[in-house]
Parts: sequence; C-alpha cells; structure tokens
Amino acid sequence: MSASAAKVSKKELNSNHDGADESSEKEQQEAIEHIDEVQNEIDRLNEQASEEILKVEQKYNKLRQPFFQKRSELIAKIPNFWVTTFVNHPQVSALLGEEDEEALHYLTRVEVTEFEDIKSGYRIDFYFDENPYFENKVLSKEFHLNESGDPSSKSTEIKWKTGKDLTKRSSQTQNKAGRKRQHEDPESFFTWFTDHSDAGADELGEVIKDDIWPNPLQYYLVPDMDDEEGEGEDDDDEEEGLEDIDEEGDEDEGEEDEEEDDGEEGEEDDGEDD
Repeated sequence: MSASAAKVSKKELNSNHDGADESSEKEQQEAIEHIDEVQNEIDRLNEQASEEILKVEQKYNKLRQPFFQKRSELIAKIPNFWVTTFVNHPQVSALLGEEDEEALHYLTRVEVTEFEDIKSGYRIDFYFDENPYFENKVLSKEFHLNESGDPSSKSTEIKWKTGKDLTKRSSQTQNKAGRKRQHEDPESFFTWFTDHSDAGADELGEVIKDDIWPNPLQYYLVPDMDDEEGEGEDDDDEEEGLEDIDEEGDEDEGEEDEEEDDGEEGEEDDGEDD
C-alpha cells in the first residue's frame, strides 16, 4: 500500500468515527426530549392525583366530624383524660414540666379542626376549666399556608393570673439551674403558644394533629411504666421467696436424712454388741 493510500484510509476512518459520534449525540438528544415529554405526562397525572386525593380527604373529613364530636362527649366523662394522654406520649411528655402537668389537669377538651380545603392549614383548641393559672377558657393555635406556600401561625394570648406565668417561671428556673448543672429542664409547654419562629416545622402541632388526635385513646391506655416496674419487682420478690423456701426445704430434708442415717448406724452397732 502506498503512503497516499494509507492517508486516505485514515481519513475515511476518522470521518466514519465523527459521523458515528454525531449520530450518537443526535439519538441521545432525541431520547432526552422524549424523556422530558413523558415526565411532563407523569407530572400532570401526579397533579391530577393530588387534586383527586384532596377531594377524597375533604369528603371523609366531613364524614368524621360527628364521630369526633361523639368521642369528645365521651372523653369528657373521664377525669384527667387529656393530661394523661399527653404525659403518656413520649414526645409531648418531654416538653412537660411538673407545673405544666398541674395546669393541664384543668384541660377538659382538645379539638383539631382542619380548614375546609385542608391544605391551607388547621387549628388546635384547648378548653380549660376555671384554674389558678390563667383567665382564658380556650387557648388556640392556628397554622396557615398562604397561596405562595409560605407557612405562618398565630395563637391566643394567654392572660396569666398574677405570679402564675409558667413561661417566665420556667425561664427563671432554667437560668438558676444552668449555673449549677449542665442539664436544663424543658421550657414550659405553654411557651409553644408564643413561639411562631418556624410555623412550617412545628413539631408539637404536627404530633397533636397527626398522631394524638386521630386516636388519643391509645396513649391514654398506655400502661404506667412505674406500675410495671413495681409488678416486676414484686414478681422477683415472690420468686426469691420461693427459692428461699425451696432451699430451706432442701436443708430440712438433708438434716432428716442425716438423722435417719445416724439411727440406722446406731441400730447396727447394737446388733453387733448382741
């Protein structure tokens, strides 16, 4: 093969390679465009599904209301139902101080109301009997999502009785405790009504709405761990007592066996003397 022929062959190979790359790039670009079209269809269906799901949620939210009302009437017959429920809930109990629990003993009813379109927000109402802490009969906190999706919240101003503001007392207690120890008691549960710093991530509000409100009975009926531990200790004591009795019985049987052996040996000795 001549040098000129070799050069021509190399040019043809390079040309074929460039053509293959162009073809491959064109196929990839077409595939990307088709993927984008399919993805648009998926997004459209997802949006349609969200609208349908919202309609179903709105329908069943209305159907549940009479049952929520009936449940509230029945709960009202059980003293300290809500404070017990909150104390038994692992996340809520972590936010409760001793004085918070005392104040929540006057809590008679809790209601969660989702706004009609559901996705725009909800309200939590706490109903209280006459109590030594504040004048309010109802404390509420609302959560809103505006049209642009920005969250916000607002709540009832608590009208504390003189010297009974648990939010201030909690702050003072923490400051004093902080000088003496690293561990600090939790802020008062009632500071939640004044905290609007991050309405979009309000953990307590979401826990009450999504976890406690659908079925508060499951937390009211949670067994008292102290009682369970006490029962366990009683069982251990009973087992130890039974073990002691068994050991004493074994010792008594051993002593009886020794006495019998001694008696038999004595009889044998008498027989030999005869």
